[in-house]
Amino acid sequence: MVPSVKNDAKEYQSRDEWLTLGSHNKTIIQWSFAIFAVGFALWHVTTNLLINESPLWQNSIHFAGFAILATVIYPSQLLGRQNLFFDLVYGFLVAWAACWVAASESRIYEDTLALTGQAWQFNMFDWTAGGLLVVAVIDFSKRVSGWVIPILIILSVSYILFLGEHLPGVFRAASLPLDDVLFRTIYNDEGLFGILANISSSNITLFMIFGGFLVVSGASDFVIEVSKVVAGRIRGGAAFVAVISSALTGTISGSAVANTASTGVITIPLMKSNGFRGRFSAGVEAAASTGGQLMPPIMGAGAFVMASYTAIPYSTIVSVSIIPAFLYFMSVAFVVRIEAVKHRVGEGIDMRVSRAKILAGALTFIVPLTVMIGLLMSGVTPSFAASTSIAVLIIVSWLTWFLGRATGTIELQTNVMNIKRIVEACLLGMRSGILTAILLVSIGVINNAIVTSGIGNGFSLMIAQWSQGSPIVAIGLIALASLVLGMGLPVTASYIILAILCAPALAGILADNIIIEKLVGGLTDPMQAALFMLVESPHVAKIATGMSIDEASSLMADVPFEVAMTMRPLLVDADMLMGFLLVAHLIIFWLSQDSNVTPPVCLAAFTAAGIAKSPPMATGFQSWKAAKGLYIVPLLFAYTPLISGSFHEILQIGFFALFGIYAINALIARFAEGPMAFWYWPILSAGAILSFWPLDLLMNMFGALFVLVTVIHSHIRNSAAAHPKT
Repeated sequence: MVPSVKNDAKEYQSRDEWLTLGSHNKTIIQWSFAIFAVGFALWHVTTNLLINESPLWQNSIHFAGFAILATVIYPSQLLGRQNLFFDLVYGFLVAWAACWVAASESRIYEDTLALTGQAWQFNMFDWTAGGLLVVAVIDFSKRVSGWVIPILIILSVSYILFLGEHLPGVFRAASLPLDDVLFRTIYNDEGLFGILANISSSNITLFMIFGGFLVVSGASDFVIEVSKVVAGRIRGGAAFVAVISSALTGTISGSAVANTASTGVITIPLMKSNGFRGRFSAGVEAAASTGGQLMPPIMGAGAFVMASYTAIPYSTIVSVSIIPAFLYFMSVAFVVRIEAVKHRVGEGIDMRVSRAKILAGALTFIVPLTVMIGLLMSGVTPSFAASTSIAVLIIVSWLTWFLGRATGTIELQTNVMNIKRIVEACLLGMRSGILTAILLVSIGVINNAIVTSGIGNGFSLMIAQWSQGSPIVAIGLIALASLVLGMGLPVTASYIILAILCAPALAGILADNIIIEKLVGGLTDPMQAALFMLVESPHVAKIATGMSIDEASSLMADVPFEVAMTMRPLLVDADMLMGFLLVAHLIIFWLSQDSNVTPPVCLAAFTAAGIAKSPPMATGFQSWKAAKGLYIVPLLFAYTPLISGSFHEILQIGFFALFGIYAINALIARFAEGPMAFWYWPILSAGAILSFWPLDLLMNMFGALFVLVTVIHSHIRNSAAAHPKT
């Protein structure tokens, strides 16, 4: 038997090292594992470009490979100890089960119908494979992310098996036979190997591999050094370096925790040496790294999921996210500026810039990323864009090397993507992709239960009833739900679950405002007016003549949920409905990020606290204050045309929102460019409100003027206090 980890700690103490080339003393098993991971990475590229596989086969192989990787990198604790032999056998059994399910699809659909007259029927191997897969996703999701998702999976399966018929009201659901539940879980488009698994196999894993290539090629070092050039010579420049580098690194990692770990080891000590407090340094890094999930073009995994669920082009989602992402990072930058001035940190400190790292990483970062953005905007598939960008990166690294040889520039010859570096990049990409791949397949069980039972409609009805048609109340409920879910779920998983449950309700509430406007003016079309004839409300009599806003709102509140779902497509333009759906998903996507920075469970903040050696909970509260843009921008989504407006309107909203965001930060910090005088408070409050006023240029200009007057006056007072006349 292969030795257990406990008995041979020197050899198996860190299986995570199996996905690196750092050790030259690897065993045959370790080298075989690394070779398998590289081959698996190459399969992802070829299956999306060259091999014409069915989605079921592609997704099954995708999960099978990551099952083997997960069993080794995330060992089990069988009987209180790790055992490599058990993990490998278990991983290969799960891989067999996934492939068996894919190979049995046609037999289950066709052969059993011909032989038995039934639509489908499982044999012993089908039951074994299906049952093993359900057990595996529960086990793997527990290994990679804790107990929350396994509990949700168990509850979801129980709900459609027997639990639903015992629940009251809108949550009551009919129970299904065990074989029906297993069949739907495996073969439905919403199940294990359905839509979510396809997003992972077709898109996300390729971007993880692309991120691995960027990191290995020196792009991370380039990002840090460029950030120093941009912000390294201004007051508090080290913290601005953290904000800028995290924004750029977000285009690589798509993970707040990975972003924090990769840039934080450089930026947090830099901020502390610059004079910032440890908890503030860690909090800013966590907040800025969380913004990496919002940063186009990758935006974590959320943008791919959003594109699949809404049928809105990926390029559209990315393009409308540019200004909001900019607003978020500026909100963090304002926090840095206020802290730097308030505590007089960072004065006279110069950060040296490594010219070698800039030269070595410039082309391998800029050119592939530019190519990828251009391809995504042109409408090609994300998988093609990612694969092409990987090829471009390899070519550019060799061109850079030849240029360095020709010019005698040593710096240009350091990061050529030779075979060893390509292998290391593939291993890094596979390591990064394990968690997302396991979770997206696992959540398929939950997704299937929600769709099969129809509980999503019940949840939407509950939000609609509790919010009473108010978008801000609905957003508050979703924010609370995202915070609770985020305590145990990674951001992508939290977003997916909330999007399934809440997006239809929120989009409907936003669309109802358009219907209310029509009701105020009166519905002259008899067909449209007839839609309200069955609604029990005294205001129905005023349908044709018009009514007040309060009466129209009351009438819409009386419309049954199912009727409203039918009514909206007939009263609201299809493009507007699609726009409201996108707004709803973006609001949920942004709010789902708060679990990274909001106590009591905030993984990005805790990761940063470990680097800064600061109190974890205090760091969490600091990161939450720095990341308040996560709550401001979604309100702009809901109440302004920041997403759906014209280019001029979007620029106007974004520009004046900067003044409002600064004012809010100053009010919370009780400090602008100097201490807050008593009369600053009403002026800043009015400035914030007027700056956010949607598409009223005069109001916006007054708001910006109020904020500027406060900033300039506080700066003059602060300068006078710091340099008194003698």
